Amino acid sequence: MRLSLLLASAAMSLTVATQALAQQTIEISQAWSRATPSSAPVAVGFLALTNRGAEADRLLGGSSDVASRVEVHEMSMDGGVMKMRELSDGLEVKPGETRELKPGGYHLMLMGLKRPLKEGDHFNIRLDFAKSGAKDVEFTVGGIGAAAPAEHHHH
Repeated sequence: MRLSLLLASAAMSLTVATQALAQQTIEISQAWSRATPSSAPVAVGFLALTNRGAEADRLLGGSSDVASRVEVHEMSMDGGVMKMRELSDGLEVKPGETRELKPGGYHLMLMGLKRPLKEGDHFNIRLDFAKSGAKDVEFTVGGIGAAAPAEHHHH
């Protein structure tokens, strides 16, 4: 009797944990970057994040074998001057919302680039989310002046 209660309790806990994880579903698409000159110390990453969950989540940053650090940044114009800053608290994605990280706005900065990114290459970034945890995403490298992804990838 005691064992069956223990097993039932464990099964209930697992069900609740699984439901909580299922509610924190971030869909990632259109992950791409631009090729870099051979001596470039930084690169950028772009993608779309859609929150299919019931609660807000937050992209905190990430890590990659192609860079020392991966940070979430915002680019804006102020009186004709381009300003870029790190979002130290990350980027919130509300339930049902799609946030696009694209040229001229939010983006990932790959700091301390370890090798040049060449057009047609692929590399991975492990993105860190406050509630959804870590997600591995493959990025496709477009041309140096690319304005949009060459291909659409869903992860």
